[in-house]
Amino acid sequence: MRNAELVVTMDADRREIRGGWVAVSGGFVTAVGEPGREPAAERTIDARGCLVTPGLINTHHHIFQNLTRAFAPALAGDLFHWLRTLYPVWSRLDEEAAYVSAWIGLAELALGGCTTTTDHLYLHPRGGGDLTSAEIAAARDLGFRFHPTRGSMSLSEKDGGLPPDSVVQDDDEILADCERLVAVHHDPAPGAMVRIALAPCSHFSVTPDLMTRTAELAERLDVRLHTHLAENADDSALCESTHGCRPVEFLESVGWGSDRAWVAHCVVPSPAEIDLLARWGTGVSHCPSCSQLIGLGVAPIREMLDAGVPVGIGCDGSASTDCASLWLETRGALLLARLRGGPEAMNAREALEMATLGGAACLGRDDIGTLETGRAGDLVVWPLEGVAFAGALSDPVEALLRCGPVAPRHTVVAGKLLVEDGQLTATGVDEMLARHHRIAGDWLEAAGGD
Repeated sequence: MRNAELVVTMDADRREIRGGWVAVSGGFVTAVGEPGREPAAERTIDARGCLVTPGLINTHHHIFQNLTRAFAPALAGDLFHWLRTLYPVWSRLDEEAAYVSAWIGLAELALGGCTTTTDHLYLHPRGGGDLTSAEIAAARDLGFRFHPTRGSMSLSEKDGGLPPDSVVQDDDEILADCERLVAVHHDPAPGAMVRIALAPCSHFSVTPDLMTRTAELAERLDVRLHTHLAENADDSALCESTHGCRPVEFLESVGWGSDRAWVAHCVVPSPAEIDLLARWGTGVSHCPSCSQLIGLGVAPIREMLDAGVPVGIGCDGSASTDCASLWLETRGALLLARLRGGPEAMNAREALEMATLGGAACLGRDDIGTLETGRAGDLVVWPLEGVAFAGALSDPVEALLRCGPVAPRHTVVAGKLLVEDGQLTATGVDEMLARHHRIAGDWLEAAGGD
């Protein structure tokens, strides 16, 4: 890639190179430099008029939920209402639905400049098959860097939880499958395309014992931990009434207070709890659109960053947000921070850093999120031309998030183009969309929709 308007490296010195270039070979960055020093290359991408950044990293998602986007029966109500409405619909999830929804979801993320994503698949219906492996197959077919988390729910309605019996499992079954998936799929090597994390859904959908045993298993297998935490005031109140403590205290009580874990949302932590997260090194996935769409509140992200909490950006899944664009979420993070704390609370570079280096920190990786020699060859070429960018001459990084909307011209993962000239390079898109439409239609009909 050469002739960029600006290359934002996100390296330790936060170098930004006018007219810069990035060389990638064998899936890794081999050099980054000033114009006029470009090495010979088998193929060159001309980034004239474009901003080049590291690939964006999505730290929280529920990809299967794209089968129920803007699901009308669940739209009016709070967090618990839409969960209760959708659990029976999602109970139809099987391997085909997991594969197709993942393929479409990952394609959508690539079209929004994302090159690495996690997915919190916490729902495993009886007889549904190996859903996590089906998602991994979709990621491998597309060439997407993927961090699926083996989610779980063990408390059904009869146990005081929210989901029906059909989508929960017992603790031993969950832990055995976690260990199996790590053995089959997890790659700890630099540049890995697939890594597994363990992810009980939330404090109100699993037992404290499962949380503790999962933390112990993650330490033994040396994999990461993920869960929802402190999503809103109702979530915190439920934790206090059920467990006798606030969510961050609960996290500590079950052995999750460490830099092995990252949590989703964390909208309502106290200052003392923020200090605890920082001391532990526990990451937070900030989901701006979700916070707005279902009224969770505005997370204290500035305070977290100032305290040293690793903060990444997350799309979250449909129902809590129906558009999976990391560009949109990164812009949303910038706007929400300024809404909460004023115009000096955050700038575009800080928001972009959360979407790159912050995401890498949440996922426990030092080989993504930056463009420098030896790091993964994941990058995005963002056009800064046309009507939307007329007059945006002084600062390409601020322009990226202030102007738009923006879609990448090219998205590159491990040196391979997933998006080229604004279009997916994968074949079979129309066929996959048709399969997705059929499954989503079947679910809607079974739910009694129109």
